[in-house]
Amino acid sequence: MEKIYLLCIFIFLGITTSKAQGTEVEEKIPFTEPRFRYYLQTLLFYNEYLDTKNGSFNTTQARALIPIGSKAWNLRFDLPLVSANTNETNKTGLGDVGMGISYIPFMKNSQGIALRARVYANSAVDPAFGSGKWVIMPAFFYGRYFNEKKFLWISSFEYQQSFAGSSERTDISIAVLESVLFHFFGKNWIAGDVAFRYNSTLNGYQNNAYVEYGRKITPTNLIYIHPSVAFGGDKTYNYGIEAGFLILF
Repeated sequence: MEKIYLLCIFIFLGITTSKAQGTEVEEKIPFTEPRFRYYLQTLLFYNEYLDTKNGSFNTTQARALIPIGSKAWNLRFDLPLVSANTNETNKTGLGDVGMGISYIPFMKNSQGIALRARVYANSAVDPAFGSGKWVIMPAFFYGRYFNEKKFLWISSFEYQQSFAGSSERTDISIAVLESVLFHFFGKNWIAGDVAFRYNSTLNGYQNNAYVEYGRKITPTNLIYIHPSVAFGGDKTYNYGIEAGFLILF
């Protein structure tokens, strides 16, 4: 459900410079794989379907990742279009939008750490499409390649806290510990991810896991698909399916 709360603004930087510098840095740092691209200008378009106990949510989202400066910094913008389908109503509209900034303070050989902060705005056009809150999400990442860069492990911790918004909506206070393992072979990758979420407002767990298959279809275009399942006493959905298309520019 967290992907329902995001924004996208497209910013164009020098394509030639970005590709040359991005390729050099990509050899040194783990944070360049699908979903964690810090050094390459990237556009991501994906569609995610989530089945919940009250109906379903379908999110069509665009995302821009823009490295800046020495490429130790990265900007992220997301724009979600959400459809809610329940027994009572079917509607579509803009979800909560947000932006993020990432910084990599350390990289050496095949490992590195990164810091990220995101803010989601209370901008959904309908209460069903967003949290009703302004939310800040600081996060810490550690990544490492193994076995001649055929495997990549990234672990992260993120804390999500609401700080403004509708007083009639539930406050957000969630801690997320996540680990994902990628395996690369030829033009393909497979991945497995488990995220443990503790919602202190509900005093319950809203965990999920996914598997993923992706493939590079051109030197600058990639596609992926991943099914997911939620588990825990207060899970936000039952199962989901996501498919995406990445463009490097």
